[in-house]
Amino acid sequence: MRDRHSRPKRMLGEKLIGFQGPSLALVLTGYALLQLGCSKEPADKEPMVSVQVSTAEKTTLNQVVSAQAILFPLQQAAITPKITAPVKQFFVNRGGKVHQGQLLARLENRDLIAASEENKGGLAQAQATYTTTTAASLPEELQKAKLDVDAAKKLLDAQEKVFQSREELFQQGALPRKEFDQSGVDVTQARNQYDIAQRHYDALQAVGKEQELKSASGQLQSAQGKYLGAEAQLSYSEIRSPINGVVTDRPVYPGEMAAAGTSLITVMDVSQIIAKAHISQPDASLLKLGDKASLTVPGETEPIDGKVTVISPALDPNSTTVEVWVQAPNASQRLKPGTSVQVSMLAKSVSDAVAVPAASILTAPDGATTVLTVGSDHRAHQTPVKTGIRDGDRVQIVEGVQPGDKVIVNGAYGLPDKTKVKVESPSETSPSKPTPASDNSATNSPIGERESQWNGR
Repeated sequence: MRDRHSRPKRMLGEKLIGFQGPSLALVLTGYALLQLGCSKEPADKEPMVSVQVSTAEKTTLNQVVSAQAILFPLQQAAITPKITAPVKQFFVNRGGKVHQGQLLARLENRDLIAASEENKGGLAQAQATYTTTTAASLPEELQKAKLDVDAAKKLLDAQEKVFQSREELFQQGALPRKEFDQSGVDVTQARNQYDIAQRHYDALQAVGKEQELKSASGQLQSAQGKYLGAEAQLSYSEIRSPINGVVTDRPVYPGEMAAAGTSLITVMDVSQIIAKAHISQPDASLLKLGDKASLTVPGETEPIDGKVTVISPALDPNSTTVEVWVQAPNASQRLKPGTSVQVSMLAKSVSDAVAVPAASILTAPDGATTVLTVGSDHRAHQTPVKTGIRDGDRVQIVEGVQPGDKVIVNGAYGLPDKTKVKVESPSETSPSKPTPASDNSATNSPIGERESQWNGR
């Protein structure tokens, strides 16, 4: 390659052939000084880095926890019969609205009706026996025992009077001793008969009456239990709805066998819908019952408002997440259980918060957070900050930055403190337009490498 300075040197040399002595020396000295001044650049030139900034401003920030969720009905009842019998008749179809207690289907039950009538007759017989025992048989025995006690008492009184009169006669010598002794024996016998009659009467009152009543009462209760059991079996043949809702499934047709324990009809209450989401434990700790929420449903143009109704107190052992329920109205029944939706829950709202873009926050390995602000001296200043809540791509600054401060959004990574910067708009920075920091010295530095990577994106 030809030296670009070779021709001027030759021309100059040719012109200097005619100079002699001091004149030639003077010319050469001036030429050397000129060459030195042209080739030397200023040694104190400072590199300038192009950055993009954003202004910190006061606004309202909402901390939102978002997650995918599945819709469930407010209530659901998969109704299963307790007996196995053919389906005699259905009274509702799939999609029909039902209310609590409404008859939905009836199973074949003629055998159960017969069993109920049989046990009903047994109950009536037991009631009659109980009435006879308590009102007739027992009072007669008690009455007879009472009469025996009264007769024994009268006999005892009479014998005692005879004994007293004979005792007076015996003392007067008008009665033989044999007759007096016989009178004493008669009194003793009369007293013994009275004691036996009294004990029998007491036994009937204390033991006999209680046992008779227990026997009659037990028979009556047994008959009642059998009748109630038959009535319960008969009631199982009638399938009723336990909740208000809509029939969502009816897999069996009339005439088919309905097996005990197998779902016959499914009823769902979809007047309210519940979105069940699984979120991380840190996010769940931000929520509380009653927090506002919204559901983004495929096919719906507007989000549907709801609220947090359940926050599980325990973690799911399989996913180590917390289950959260969001309940929302569904009067039009457009929300279908089983749909996958996006749920957003408002954990916290801060008004007049100083907000900066999240891209401006720099986090050190020790967890300290800083931002780079641009001062009036056109230099980057590292400023420690304390952050608050985050709303999308905006972060609350609790302390460290004031409204109106300019923070570096792009180009802050690895930028030393007090570096001279040039603020550019996003449209000014492009891969085809070099920045002032793209000279050799800036490109070879870490800052220059970061800016080169940004410009090359």
